Amino acid sequence: MCADTPGDFPLAILAKAPVPGKAKTRLIPALGAEGAARLQERLVRHTLSIALAATASRRIILWTALDHAHPLFLELANRHGIELCAQPEGDLGARMLHAFCAMGEPGLLLGSDCPVLTPTLLKGCHHALADNDIVLLPAEDGGYALIGLREPQHRLFSAIDWGTGHVMEQTRERVARLGGKLACPARVWDVDRPEDLDRLAIDFPGLHDDS
Repeated sequence: MCADTPGDFPLAILAKAPVPGKAKTRLIPALGAEGAARLQERLVRHTLSIALAATASRRIILWTALDHAHPLFLELANRHGIELCAQPEGDLGARMLHAFCAMGEPGLLLGSDCPVLTPTLLKGCHHALADNDIVLLPAEDGGYALIGLREPQHRLFSAIDWGTGHVMEQTRERVARLGGKLACPARVWDVDRPEDLDRLAIDFPGLHDDS
């Protein structure tokens, strides 16, 4: 397959609607509620564009939160032919497990906060599932920006301190305890804190621009 040709594997994206005051809340002190929401919209669009270059649109599910019928989500579904599903109740682990159970085969799950993902990296992560049970892209803040599973494993998602800098460490320990084979093809950074905005402005000025 040509490196520029999209693959054909399941890919789930967890995304909050760009609702002012509820999206990118940790960035509100720097950007204001409206500015943080506009950044959230740009990040969702960017993430989906990377996903569409990595796999077929019919294989992508955008798992929505906050406002499942938000105009952004409806526009993206109509324009690109992706599926929309509402994230269920529960913590992040429960919601991720639900998305993997819906796949029925090896696939990837990512959020909308990591601008450095590329189609090549996504395809490489899925390819790594041929020889590994789990693929993770550790993030600099102690979490991870992507997880790929050969099959759902509920114990990977239970009793994890979501939203803290311990997520990746705890997940590594859990993988070792389960005896799974893990691959971590790259270390990445995401946009969660005000200090991330300077790097975003340098590396992705189009995403940072709020004019």
